[in-house]
Amino acid sequence: MNIAAWLILLLPLFSAVVIGLGAFRSRKVSAAISVGAVVGSFLLTLLLIRAGGELRTSVTWLEFEGLQIDIGLQIDTLSKLMLCVVTGIGGLIHIFSLGYMKEDMDFSRYFAFLSLFVFSMIGIVLADNFVMMFIFWELVGISSYLLIGFWFDKSSAADAAKKAFLTNRVGDFGFLIGILMVWAALGSVGFADLSNALSGETAAVTGLAGFLIFCGAMGKSAQFPLHVWLPDAMEGPTPVSALIHAATMVAAGVYMLCRVFFLIDGTWAMEAIAWIGGLTSLMAALMAVQQDDIKRILAYSTLSQLGYMVMAVGLGSPDAAMFHLSTHASFKALLFLGAGSVIVALHHEQDIWKMGGLRDRMPRTYWTFFIGTMALCGVPLFSGFFSKEAIIDVALQSNLLLFLVAVFVALLTTFYMTRLFIVAFMGEPRSAQAKRAKESPALMTVPLLVLAVPSVLAGYYNAHAPNPLVLCASLVMLVFGMLVANTVYSGAKADPLPARFVWLAKAMRGRFWFDEMYQWLIDRVQENLAKLAEAIDRRVIAGLMVRGTHGTTELAGRVLRLTQTGNLKAYAFWFAIGMAALLVFTLS
Repeated sequence: MNIAAWLILLLPLFSAVVIGLGAFRSRKVSAAISVGAVVGSFLLTLLLIRAGGELRTSVTWLEFEGLQIDIGLQIDTLSKLMLCVVTGIGGLIHIFSLGYMKEDMDFSRYFAFLSLFVFSMIGIVLADNFVMMFIFWELVGISSYLLIGFWFDKSSAADAAKKAFLTNRVGDFGFLIGILMVWAALGSVGFADLSNALSGETAAVTGLAGFLIFCGAMGKSAQFPLHVWLPDAMEGPTPVSALIHAATMVAAGVYMLCRVFFLIDGTWAMEAIAWIGGLTSLMAALMAVQQDDIKRILAYSTLSQLGYMVMAVGLGSPDAAMFHLSTHASFKALLFLGAGSVIVALHHEQDIWKMGGLRDRMPRTYWTFFIGTMALCGVPLFSGFFSKEAIIDVALQSNLLLFLVAVFVALLTTFYMTRLFIVAFMGEPRSAQAKRAKESPALMTVPLLVLAVPSVLAGYYNAHAPNPLVLCASLVMLVFGMLVANTVYSGAKADPLPARFVWLAKAMRGRFWFDEMYQWLIDRVQENLAKLAEAIDRRVIAGLMVRGTHGTTELAGRVLRLTQTGNLKAYAFWFAIGMAALLVFTLS
């Protein structure tokens, strides 16, 4: 089983290296290697699950006084669940990419980057210590940079990649400081050793360290205020959006919090995490209400659902967070790939107000997208219903205000997803592209059909009887949200909300101007600091210290040079004066 665990990690790396070094010339070979690697990892994951039990295997990498760093793999229930998500859904996204990217000139490069991404994510999942996790954490950042900016000839894609990379570096700085604090306080970076070393005396340290580690999750899982990169990540190919938003990168932060939950459990950091998650969930849901780009609507939906998961961790239920992560991975991947199917059929049109009438033209995409929408809205009997109810139930038991936030977010989710579904698929075509739309090929629709199955059934493996109050509140929000959205948007040719709620609609459409605020801070604060640093460099360092020291030394040299006359009598005179002064100073 040790060999199977290592192969799960190394197969995607082998794929990335082989494609990068030798298979660029053959599109078919590149695709076959990449798809085969991730499918192989998925099959080996199923083998580990069937074998049961837990497994730890490691190889010492660095060892010096006070610290040992291993490359270690940890196979347990948590990592097995996450491996299924990463390799299973990642494999379907690979297959979908065969159809979506078939006309792209850089087809092989795309699959090399995709394999590198999967390798990096599996490394995070299997890591048994902070150092290894941080290394793969940064590899995920590099991989996402390469994939988001895959079409680097587009300035918007290049800018989005840089934005994602730099925003995540802010969170990762806090993550690194938190790791160093944990090592300094507890003397280890291994998860098992840290869990055993914890005591009541270290609670204050682990609270602060836990919050700093959470900063890494704020970046990867796009929590407020580091949420701004995720919607712009839509500039990458749609399968990349599905991979980032459903199965890998954004899930990494939530998974990491669940893996190291023992560090933050019972500390003050939990309340901060819960409120940041709740605020992100509400804010992103409001933004989604007024987006017109089909991928951006789903992107803000991802932000909102990630807020749900983070809130659940902060409220003390990592199990509820992982439950929603696993169901969300299925139906959100289904929705993103369904959006990709629509985009291809409409010749890369992404504005929902230029769609419409796709129900009859794209039946398989329509029905699978319908299933994904129902799961995201939390309709009973779909997977999202069970996992969403679990989180709202936890909120009811722990924090009444966050319970109200969670219920209101459920209403907004139903509203904006019903809006998306009605405008994009129902009614009459709103553009020439929509009139000519045809169903996507089997390479793209078969993954949709496969993902539709867990989007319905994935919630049943952990289903529990819902709280009657939670169930009642959820059903009321569900019915109300669907009825209102249907009333407002059925047959509408344009969004009527901006005319009725001018400032609110403008704020939601403008994403509450966070990008503008950050740009202002960069322009004013960073630029002014740069000007101040330049002034200090020129006037203080270069002026006083460099040129001043040089000038003083030169002046002193000129003065001393005047005393060098070559006259012995003058030298004897100055020597006598010096001795007299020394005697006076000594005797006084």
